[in-house]
This record gives sequence, structure tokens and C-alpha cells, in this order.
Amino acid sequence: VQLQASGGGLVQPGGSLRLSCATSGHPASTYVMGWFRQAPGKEREFVSAITRSGTGTRYTDSVKRRFTISRDNAKNTVYLQMNSLKPEDTAVYYCAAGSNFISTADYDYDYWGQGTLVTVSS
Repeated sequence: VQLQASGGGLVQPGGSLRLSCATSGHPASTYVMGWFRQAPGKEREFVSAITRSGTGTRYTDSVKRRFTISRDNAKNTVYLQMNSLKPEDTAVYYCAAGSNFISTADYDYDYWGQGTLVTVSS
């Protein structure tokens, strides 16, 4: 499966962005989907994940109540709605697809997109 992330950009603190991750080559419904991010000089970290059906989600504490993950399996697309953005959210955001269970560990995901840059700055 191939993953294509999009939607990144420059936004002011307090603003919003919606990231999209389009999958191809295999139905998205086959996979648990996750979002990770990597800030400059830091390790990649888990942001959010969603089950195959979309009924289960998980978030890292720093984005709870600000970010919302969702999916549209008919469109083979996963979304990350990001509100109330902060400068510390600045990072390259990656979407990933896994075959097992919802997980915060990057090694549980088998396929990765190319990343989209989110910059939060005034």
C-alpha cells in the first residue's frame, strides 16, 4: 500500500489545519492508521491512531482535545484535524498503516507516507 500525506503548511498559533492521508494499492479499511510527527532535532513521536472501522481512537496527551483523527474508508483517506495549534506542534507529520492493533509504537506500522510539514509560527 502507498500512503500520500498532504495538508501541511504555515499557520499562526491558535489556528487550524487538516491533514489528509490517501492510501492506494489496497483498501484502507484493511489497516489501522496512525499519525506520527518529528520535530527538528527530536525523535519521531506518536500523535494519534484509529482502528480499521474508525470506532476506536488514541491520542498522545499533548494533543488531546485539540486534534481529532477520523477516516473515510470509502475514500481510502484518513484525516487529522488539528485545532488550537501551538508552536510546539511544529513538525513533519507522517501517516502510517499497520496490520495489527492500534499502537503508539512506530515499529507496529508497516507502511509510511512521505510526510507533510506543519509550521506553527507568528
